Amino acid sequence: MRTTIFLLALMLPAAAPATPLEQAVAEAMAATGAKGLAIAVIDRGRVTHVSAHGLRNAAGQPLTRDTVMYAASLTKTLFAATVLQLAAEGRLTLDAPIASLLPKPLPDYAGPEIERRYARWSDLAGDDRWRLLTPRILLTHASGFSNFGFLEPDGKLRFHFTPGSRYAYSGDGIILLQFVLEAGLGLDVGTEMQRRLFAPAGAGRTAMMWRADFADNLADGWKADGQPEPHDERSKVRAAGSLDSSIADLAAITARLVRRQGAALFEPQRPITSRSQFPSLQPEAPVGERWPGLAAGLGVVTFTGPQGRGFFKGGHNDSTGNMLVCLERRLRCVLILSNDVRAEPAFPRLTRAALGETGLRWAWEYGTMALLP
Repeated sequence: MRTTIFLLALMLPAAAPATPLEQAVAEAMAATGAKGLAIAVIDRGRVTHVSAHGLRNAAGQPLTRDTVMYAASLTKTLFAATVLQLAAEGRLTLDAPIASLLPKPLPDYAGPEIERRYARWSDLAGDDRWRLLTPRILLTHASGFSNFGFLEPDGKLRFHFTPGSRYAYSGDGIILLQFVLEAGLGLDVGTEMQRRLFAPAGAGRTAMMWRADFADNLADGWKADGQPEPHDERSKVRAAGSLDSSIADLAAITARLVRRQGAALFEPQRPITSRSQFPSLQPEAPVGERWPGLAAGLGVVTFTGPQGRGFFKGGHNDSTGNMLVCLERRLRCVLILSNDVRAEPAFPRLTRAALGETGLRWAWEYGTMALLP
């Protein structure tokens, strides 16, 4: 009997040993308690590694390369790439005021449907600073808005500084540019992103809104207290963060993006003057306390480190932690998607394992969060 078992064992293929990166993922998940994490690596603009680890839901089903996960604010980078394509085609100019694209003044767009789909632009009535806004200002988070108007004490959208004068993260600024494309140019942003980015990359499990066919392999999430949270089935396109995708799809989209549009994404647009990304309207730091080489890019944040220029973009909600880091040299990137927000402290370690030391300003991205060494 033992001889038979031994012979059968010899006939079975041996399990492939874990790569150093996969070992780093296992160690990071053990250290943070994260239930699920997927990672991809790009080199010379081509995907060289894709793997998924752990669980996709509390029922214990495995996370796979094709599991649909929430991309969160990584959506903003892909939206920016779409805007850049439109600019290259002459459909818009990055530095032209949005007023030139809208048939009527922005505050005149009012009503429940506008507010449900976008934001309450009518709150800006009487403040003509909206006429200073341009696509470049909105893509570089220099609108002057808070992150979202509904988070203001009175729930009203307002300017906190003159548009274009400084960086302050704003989802409403990105949503305003979506509105300009749809109301001013007659485009459907979800359709444009599908046509321009997702379909050419063969990304069949990616969309800007919920699709019923996602349900067969879908990631729920885990919050900071370890409690599971169901996947949010988003019913409207939101350029600030409605994207659903798999690690395999998003890696393919990203690889194609850096090959074709990387030059624009690596280019710094305006200095970042805050000590950290959030809170978004914190006072500007004294000049000597600002992060050198850190700047707002178009839908990303750019930096300069020991390997040269790079850009990064995070994505986060109560049960999601994502990170994309790309280096201009050799077009190398690491993409991390986790359906457990507890994974975020491991992102610097995983980025070093994939790319080496990048010089990314993690303390700016994550503030006072305790990061793994």
